[in-house]
Amino acid sequence: MRSMNDIRASSSTLSGAPSLTMSKPSLNNSKASLTHSRQSMNVSDGEERPPTREELIAEFLDKAKFYTSLCLGTTAILSVFAFLFLIPFVVDPAISTIVADYDPVPVTCVVTDHVYAEGMRNCTWSSCREGCTTAAIRCHQLLVNYTKIAFHEWHKHPRDLDSIEWDVMDTKFLVNTEGCGYPPRVNCSEFAKQYGYSHVGEPFPCYYSRAYPEIVVARYSWDDNLKHLILSLIIPNVLFAVSIGVLSYWYCPCCDKACHKSPRVYAEKYPTKENKLLCRSDDEEDELDY
Repeated sequence: MRSMNDIRASSSTLSGAPSLTMSKPSLNNSKASLTHSRQSMNVSDGEERPPTREELIAEFLDKAKFYTSLCLGTTAILSVFAFLFLIPFVVDPAISTIVADYDPVPVTCVVTDHVYAEGMRNCTWSSCREGCTTAAIRCHQLLVNYTKIAFHEWHKHPRDLDSIEWDVMDTKFLVNTEGCGYPPRVNCSEFAKQYGYSHVGEPFPCYYSRAYPEIVVARYSWDDNLKHLILSLIIPNVLFAVSIGVLSYWYCPCCDKACHKSPRVYAEKYPTKENKLLCRSDDEEDELDY
């Protein structure tokens, strides 16, 4: 006969078998649901989600910022080169003209001598030179006498040249303050034809320097000189300052912190007496609760 322990063991085995068979379907169902969820997640990840309106606007702003930064950087570099180019050709002659202090009213001049020379040894000075940075190989040298009688008065009442007492005689006559320039504004051949050759001895208007009376020029305009000086100083510098300012605001962390710093006053950073009393009362209540 079997013992009681064997009977109990067999009964426990029989009773445990149905539970094991019942748990297998539930496990298979959970695995299937997990696989289905994973497949659905993979499908959802594989599909491209269309960008929203905010994302499109942000992308457009990033592109606009990039191209604007590129243009501003190029503008800043070109402004520096333009200003350096304008210094010897516009700024310095304009300042020299202001320092010379020409009389704005043209006076009467007469060319006394015209010499056309070639070679650097013979062209120690020139009334007109095309190009301010190169040495003169061919030059026109004109000497003039001038009187401070205004040319419009001379034109109304002509005088005998032999009876005139000239204020300055045989002084150098220049096309402008620097005595040089670039076509088409300065054409030395036309300048020589206008004042030299067959026109020697004919009265014409000219401008003398009140600071340096021996300097006489053919062309002078206070308004044009001042306009060129202001434009050559303002335009390149303003473009450079605006470009660098915008780029610094966009890309410099220090500038961004300075522009977005807290508007609170230094004294407001510390608690007031009322806040201190409230904090003390809260701390005392917490101690009493403990």
